Amino acid sequence: MSVTDSKSPGAPGSPGSPGVITTAVPARLDRLPWSRWHWTIVIGLGTVWILDGLEVTVVGNIAGRLSEEGSGLPISSAQVTGTAAALYVAGACLGALFFGRMTDRFGRKKLFMVTLMVYLGATALTAVSFSTWWFFLFRFLTGFGIGGEYAAINSAIDELIPSKYRGRVDIVINGSFWLGAIGGSLLSIVALNTDIFPADVGWRLTFALGVVLGLVILLVRRNVPESPRWLLIHGREQEAERLVRDAEVRIEAEKGRPLEAAEREMTVHQRESIGFGTIARTVFSQYRRRAVLGFSLFIGQAFLYNAITFGFGAILTTFYDVPTSDTGYYFAVIAAGNLLGPLLLGKLFDTVGRKVMISSTYLLSGLLLFGTAWLFGRGSLDEVTLTACWCVVLFFASAGASSAYLTVSEVFPMETRAMAIAFFYALGTAAGGISGPLIFAELTESGVVGDTVLAFQIGASLMCAAGLVAAFLAVRAERRSLEDIAEPLSARGSA
Repeated sequence: MSVTDSKSPGAPGSPGSPGVITTAVPARLDRLPWSRWHWTIVIGLGTVWILDGLEVTVVGNIAGRLSEEGSGLPISSAQVTGTAAALYVAGACLGALFFGRMTDRFGRKKLFMVTLMVYLGATALTAVSFSTWWFFLFRFLTGFGIGGEYAAINSAIDELIPSKYRGRVDIVINGSFWLGAIGGSLLSIVALNTDIFPADVGWRLTFALGVVLGLVILLVRRNVPESPRWLLIHGREQEAERLVRDAEVRIEAEKGRPLEAAEREMTVHQRESIGFGTIARTVFSQYRRRAVLGFSLFIGQAFLYNAITFGFGAILTTFYDVPTSDTGYYFAVIAAGNLLGPLLLGKLFDTVGRKVMISSTYLLSGLLLFGTAWLFGRGSLDEVTLTACWCVVLFFASAGASSAYLTVSEVFPMETRAMAIAFFYALGTAAGGISGPLIFAELTESGVVGDTVLAFQIGASLMCAAGLVAAFLAVRAERRSLEDIAEPLSARGSA
């Protein structure tokens, strides 16, 4: 790496002194073979989705218990799956926007530590809820921390993972939400068993376990490095060089051979920060088609997932008289379908390609959901066959939903990455994730089959619409460097 120019304050190449540099750091990161160093990143950052899955699933499954007399909270099931769920998502939207801006400005590592601590504190206080307003408040703040995680984590992962593996890693990590969902489902079975725990204690322990897992992740996350790409742009090229060289030395020792040379270089005009105006012009003017794509993908998956995730337990208890303590078994099954989708289909996003896989997963899940709605409306399904249908639908939908995060994190310039993730997550989730739980809770609470069929059909329509948009607008980003997909705003040509 060489420094060809420098601005005051500070000497050339000194931390915090933006200048013009020529560097091969992005190419060096992309040509790295998979190693233990990458596993450290995946485990330290990706495991937060397990926590999110645990959180969302637990709340959906304990809704019935919280509304029962003796739970310790004067709250109805609809308030848990509707109002509290919407507040959680609203908090996530605002947290994504707030922490997304902070992530682009202050770095990936600082923020993915802060956001996890916000989550931990809010979850711990949820566990000691004594009134409805307290529960609502800390569900909102828990979402605020989780939303910040989305922006900080996705941007860091994409900037540290080699381009050859970026698609599958992103898909699987986002899909790991459902590993947490399986754990949450099974945990709720035990926690809601009044033969083991009193009615006002079991549900509190589920939140307490989330805190314990979060503390473990916090310890692992301390070893995850800052993004060298972010460091380069913010005048800290010596630190970026040191981080990449340390990774190369470790990987060469692990593989027992020297790494191939990274010949491609790029020239970067460093800057301390980028204003909202520049970000908005870049995303909505220069990359208008990609903005439409990101918005469409997030709306479709947000409505489907936030509505169904929060409301599936209510459907089972309302229409099939499944005991509240048993809903976890059914949810564990559809969570397994969700987990298998990214695991089995993730590699295809790097081989078959983004456009084919994104559009097909959205369209298939939408069409299968239309079929499920038709069978449900006819009365052809019981609690077991409905769960089986949802398992198949969500096998494809889960991979598609994960690709929404992958898409918005790789198709915009690096300087706008965290903010772009935050914006599209917040906008799409606000449209589908806040309205989804509210509408779905109202429709399923009525106990009218036709109302629930309508909710299914709305989710299916939005997924199909997003799939059609992807068929025309998806970017062929597989195996390409982030700098090739969207040139950094600070770039000044490449060599």
